[in-house]
Amino acid sequence: MRDSGFRRAMGEKKILLLSVPAGAGHTRVADAICAYAGAAQGEVRAVHLDAMDFATPRLRKVYTDLYLFLVRRAPGLWSRIYRFTNEADPDGWLNRLRRRVERHDCRPLLARIAAEKPDVIVCTHFQPAEILARETAAGRLDCPIWVQVTDFDLHRMWVHPHIAGYFAPNEEVAFRMAGQGIAVDTIHVTGIPTMPAFSRRPDRSECAPAFGLDPARMTFLLMGGGAGLGGLSTVAERLLRIPGDFQLIALAGRNAAELAALRRLAAAHPGRLSPQGYTDRVDRLMTCADLVITKPGGSTTAECLALGLPMIVNSPIPGQEECNANFLLEQGVALKAADLATLDYRIRHLMANPARLGEMRARAAALGRPHAALRVLETVLRHYESEDADH
Repeated sequence: MRDSGFRRAMGEKKILLLSVPAGAGHTRVADAICAYAGAAQGEVRAVHLDAMDFATPRLRKVYTDLYLFLVRRAPGLWSRIYRFTNEADPDGWLNRLRRRVERHDCRPLLARIAAEKPDVIVCTHFQPAEILARETAAGRLDCPIWVQVTDFDLHRMWVHPHIAGYFAPNEEVAFRMAGQGIAVDTIHVTGIPTMPAFSRRPDRSECAPAFGLDPARMTFLLMGGGAGLGGLSTVAERLLRIPGDFQLIALAGRNAAELAALRRLAAAHPGRLSPQGYTDRVDRLMTCADLVITKPGGSTTAECLALGLPMIVNSPIPGQEECNANFLLEQGVALKAADLATLDYRIRHLMANPARLGEMRARAAALGRPHAALRVLETVLRHYESEDADH
């Protein structure tokens, strides 16, 4: 893989994005960087690959199926695994064995990278980053590897030698990176990348009618029930009992059963509930909202912050999502609801105290980084051009 294409025709740079579908966030962040690269016609060509498409079935099960099972069905066990792997000796026998297995199980990925001949690789998950860092150390890979952290937390498995640079979601994570031995000049505080649509703020009066909403009414966006609250329709039904002039958007995604239940509920509450299935217009739905009720995934919370939206967070996954929730609470942009009664109370409280909601909104707008993906691309290209000049 020695010919990494440093002198590609017409100056076009090829960036390879590698993600892992352990939840949607890693994929969405990679897609966001790709979307900005697509806008830089003639300068950048981005290719996004799911690293698990080029791994053995057993490795896919560990990083996708097993992970999703644990966070949904055994969150306590996942919490212990998260802490154990964060505190384990990187050079201990268990990590050495894991790396040996992963190196064997990722041979097709290494072959595909060699075929792609990228100029730069950006990883939005720690697993391919670790594999490629080892390849760099062994002299089998010579294109720069960059790492984008996708939560407001830093787990030890994100930190590796031979990485050209790290993109941190905030200053605290950058500080912790430096504390783990990462060179300060390779750490860039860019935020968590979001799609280009989240850097544009469409007018609410234009977006609302398309969803049957009144742009002048207070609006809440419900993006997930979670284990602590129950299904979407259950949560929506409880919220609709709250007195007051507000409307509710409930985003069911691909859950057909919940969408059907929400539509029945909407028929019983005309003009108050807007059920939505899978959509690529989440940015426009958020634009219609005054508050988002959601699980605190890194990508979702970054999208809310990019649009200056306060949140009520619920049912965080132990580990990374708990850290996301803590960060949002500390910054004053979110409240937390552990159950339906608490959610009910929080909504009533904010409706009775619009100044508090306004303060949360202002803090969210100040904290948002809607151009994070663009900053990532600019940093990578600037570094590439500097390296190219040195050659």
